Amino acid sequence: ACVERDDFASGTSSKSTKLVHGGVRYLEKAVWELDYNQYNLVREALRERRYFLDTAPHLSSWLPIMIPVKTWWQAPYFWAGTKFYDFLAGSENIESSYFLTRSKALDAFPMLKKENLWGALVYYDGAHNDSRMNISLAMTAALYGATMVNHLEVTSLEKDANGRLCGAQVRDMIDLKNGNSNPDSFSIKAKGIINATGPFTDAIRKMDDQDVQEIVAPSSGVHVILPGYYSPADMGLLDPQTSDGRVIFFLPWQGNTIAGTTDAPCEIEQNPQAGEKEIEWILSEVSHYLNPEINVRRGDVLAAWSGIRPLVRDPKKAKSEGLVRNHLVTTSPSGLLTISGGKWTTYRQMAEEAVDEALKEFPIQTRPVPNPPLVSGVEPYREEMTLDGSCKTHKVRLIGAHGFSKTLYINLVQHFGIETEVAKHLCTSYGDRAWKVASLCEPTERRFPVRGKRISALYPYVDGEIRYAVRHEYAQNVVDFIARRTRLSFLNAQASLEAMPEIIDLMGEELKWSDARKAEEWKDGMTFLGSMGLPKAKMGLTREEVSAGKVGQYVDEEFGMYARHDKPDETLASDSKFAPPQSSSNFSVPEKPVMGVESPANR
Repeated sequence: ACVERDDFASGTSSKSTKLVHGGVRYLEKAVWELDYNQYNLVREALRERRYFLDTAPHLSSWLPIMIPVKTWWQAPYFWAGTKFYDFLAGSENIESSYFLTRSKALDAFPMLKKENLWGALVYYDGAHNDSRMNISLAMTAALYGATMVNHLEVTSLEKDANGRLCGAQVRDMIDLKNGNSNPDSFSIKAKGIINATGPFTDAIRKMDDQDVQEIVAPSSGVHVILPGYYSPADMGLLDPQTSDGRVIFFLPWQGNTIAGTTDAPCEIEQNPQAGEKEIEWILSEVSHYLNPEINVRRGDVLAAWSGIRPLVRDPKKAKSEGLVRNHLVTTSPSGLLTISGGKWTTYRQMAEEAVDEALKEFPIQTRPVPNPPLVSGVEPYREEMTLDGSCKTHKVRLIGAHGFSKTLYINLVQHFGIETEVAKHLCTSYGDRAWKVASLCEPTERRFPVRGKRISALYPYVDGEIRYAVRHEYAQNVVDFIARRTRLSFLNAQASLEAMPEIIDLMGEELKWSDARKAEEWKDGMTFLGSMGLPKAKMGLTREEVSAGKVGQYVDEEFGMYARHDKPDETLASDSKFAPPQSSSNFSVPEKPVMGVESPANR
């Protein structure tokens, strides 16, 4: 059995930079510092990157990433680095890195600052939907026979008379949410226990041995989400030298722009929050390489979050950026097998090594799968390879991949009459399971769209996804849905707040929630959105106020600041932007504001 205290991907796994990358910056360190560990990390990651994109083509894709070149001598330096990166990747049927002149770079990334731009290098890495990937892994494992349980907390480990681990005591967290102060608790017997708990690795290790030395060095990584107009839809950007010597990514993601990340030691907590200092630092770095005409505003931050990286501790390194993003497999004397460290790109290799070690340490053995399950959502398809008990995860495609194609969304539009934007979203989130999701959408009783009621006017999430998440993807609470089954809370915290009443009602219908449970869901949802950058002014809103539309109301100050709130007219009152009175005796305020085309604001 695989048990998870909260939800699948509820921690670090859903709070990544959304890249499937070999680590071009690690390659630079490997070369300059002659660090063989860094070099091996890059080679391993590039190999796993290929497997990643092959096994989940609906959830991942290639993304060109631009590195601005400020002086002529940087061009050969970056060119050599990206070409070496291409060489290590081998033949992956992707375009090689290439150089862009200044004018071509500005064509590809119009938002770039023109000053001090000599040209740009473009290389390719992968991008993915991290929490959807995690859910798909859980669902695929269940399809092949694994027992997957979320919202089940391990409270203690059990040992036999010889001091060997033989099971775990667990507690039902959903029972606790339903108001039971003494939730259901029971024991799960096991021949071996694998500890794969990310930042909480040491907490489980201390259940086994209270005096064990900690091996995780937690590091906070903050990201912010900005509107899509901050970046092109098909080009990312890497700033290799920020003001403090680190790197920052600026990437298109789900129609918006993701910027980050920070890298600083932190305390381990279940719901870390992005600090204002870190958010301002990211915005400041972003403004350095964007055109000065683009006003990088704090108010443009739609969401912000902090993820805790479970870096493997090296006592000789003082700063977290000096730690190798590698992984460690270790087994305690009592038989607790721990896999820690690593990153999303190498998740499969980490799992393979952990299982190989488990086969050595535990009295278990693999078994063949003579009759593989039907894995396609649209046709009777089974995996063609022989599942003989050896590791095949580099070839086994995840749920949704088998019937996926880049034109699948057209079939959905024509068959179900759903919006094109919605159809594209369903295909790139569920693959061939998009057919099932679309069939669960409520008819609209309109000519078009025929099916699919949006739960947010700003994003292509529809009601059928709520039903599918509950019935087929283990969604048990509102945060499961807005954060991991969809990415609404990661894209826009306020839009998530506006959608929560309807989501709670629909999930309540599916799961037979009481009014008390719905109230608890509202409270938990608000707490979670607070960790996703929801403005403090919105945190006190009640469900009734949100349903009445108060989330979208502006304060008087904001109404007076922008012309966009004025009624339709040839000349808008807020077009007049003359300066306030000064101390100079020659200055006088005009009796009537200057309006229209002659307004200083328009000039």
